[in-house]
Amino acid sequence: DDMNVLFIVVDDLRPVLGCYGDKLVKSPNIDQLASQSIVFSNAYAQQAVCAPSRVSFLTGRRPDTTRLYDFYSYWRVHAGNYSTMPQYFKENGYMTLSVGKVFHPGVSSNYSDDYPYSWSIPPFHPSTEKYENDKTCRGKDGRLYANLVCPVDVTEMPGGTLPDIQTTEEAIRLLNVMKTKKQKFFLAVGYHKPHIPLRYPQEFLKLYPLENITLAPDPWVPEKLPSVAYNPWMDIRQRDDVKALNVSFPYGPLPDDFQRQIRQSYYAAVSYLDMQVGLLLNALDDVGLSSSTMVVFTADHGWSLGEHGEWAKYSNFDVATRVPLMFYVPGMTASSASQGERVFPYLDPFSHTLGLVPQGQSKKVVELVSLFSTLAELAGLQVPPACPETSLHVALCTEGASIVQYFNSSEEKVEKEKDGCDDTNRCYKEELVAFSQYPRPADTPQWNSDKPKLKDIRIMGYSMRTIDYRYTVWVRFNPNNFSADFEDVHAGELYVVETDPNQDYNIYNNTLHGHL
Repeated sequence: DDMNVLFIVVDDLRPVLGCYGDKLVKSPNIDQLASQSIVFSNAYAQQAVCAPSRVSFLTGRRPDTTRLYDFYSYWRVHAGNYSTMPQYFKENGYMTLSVGKVFHPGVSSNYSDDYPYSWSIPPFHPSTEKYENDKTCRGKDGRLYANLVCPVDVTEMPGGTLPDIQTTEEAIRLLNVMKTKKQKFFLAVGYHKPHIPLRYPQEFLKLYPLENITLAPDPWVPEKLPSVAYNPWMDIRQRDDVKALNVSFPYGPLPDDFQRQIRQSYYAAVSYLDMQVGLLLNALDDVGLSSSTMVVFTADHGWSLGEHGEWAKYSNFDVATRVPLMFYVPGMTASSASQGERVFPYLDPFSHTLGLVPQGQSKKVVELVSLFSTLAELAGLQVPPACPETSLHVALCTEGASIVQYFNSSEEKVEKEKDGCDDTNRCYKEELVAFSQYPRPADTPQWNSDKPKLKDIRIMGYSMRTIDYRYTVWVRFNPNNFSADFEDVHAGELYVVETDPNQDYNIYNNTLHGHL
């Protein structure tokens, strides 16, 4: 049977979700999806910023191959004419549809979200997206500001709505169209929240009384953090409410009470997102497609909420690179629903606290660059070949192997098959690694450290995450020929996950760890 694809990608969502063990957040609809899915608890983005991450997982190539580390080039012109995941589905007879923020808009997707290569019809963008950064947040004085923390009365907003609400409505409309068309589809739905500004319907605040909100467990800049690794969160400093706090650059901490307000609004925005996802999945039930549509749910990267004295993304830490990732595959991760049976009844975040557990959970370390080959395999399409070492000239290949082999959640069994013994009887396990990277213009934080343009990149932080370690080296990088010099190491970081889960104690310079 043909399997449709509903691909949900969220902007800047770290895994603060009930199904990931977060005790505070209310995310009943995403948790319900998780209860029918295989959930990966160790999934990582390849670069913690929107455009590079999205182009990477949509092409199945790493940033060093897309050559996109900023927002200002289109890979088909600048690197190679690489096929994308939606393009591959389109070429295999799928109607491919894009709603909301899927590709990052602008030059990095040719001002067209890569239409017509990737999509069957022109992508939909909510009409109210253009007001996102306007002064729509009411201050205590009754005047309007462009704030970071921005709970709103939706009826007062331009158009009386918000972008993610419009995105849900359009996605539901398309599901109804596809139902009558009876054509297999690949529908990508990109949600904006919890990307800043934290602008969401104000009623979601009441789910999170301020007295229940704590600071990050490690709200200070770690003593042994190399200055090149620190991101100075410029985008947040530019919001009116943060500007008014006059925080010193680059390390000056935000006041504790304001840190708690940001965390409160991030959680509220996640619950608002959960409501949209719930309405969308409920519509999938309504049109009777839950038993013939796989659902993939993920984010482009995470977002720091005060950990290490940092905010936003723009770093190699887990808080910035780790993402939620789950796959609902009817008949595989969940027993096939009989016709007309509801899989995703809508759950009201204001009344439901289910505490549903994931159907299957994998601790395997995986990467978003594997999405292309994984979705192809799940849909029964031929899995694109692995890329050769240099693949600028190869249109169809991927740099991330399919992770379908890890869907069988009995971890131990998989472990044993993968063990191998060489001649000397030393046994080894195949170590799974997730690679991320982040560019910097200089060794110390400056105004463009978060988002350096290609021509200004001087250092690249290459990072690897295994189940036990996070290891990063910051090396000299030449933007003219895209080359990294691993002989010229500016700084390094090594964190032991078991004893230092928050990555606060850098032991890179500790000679005891040379063997690693």
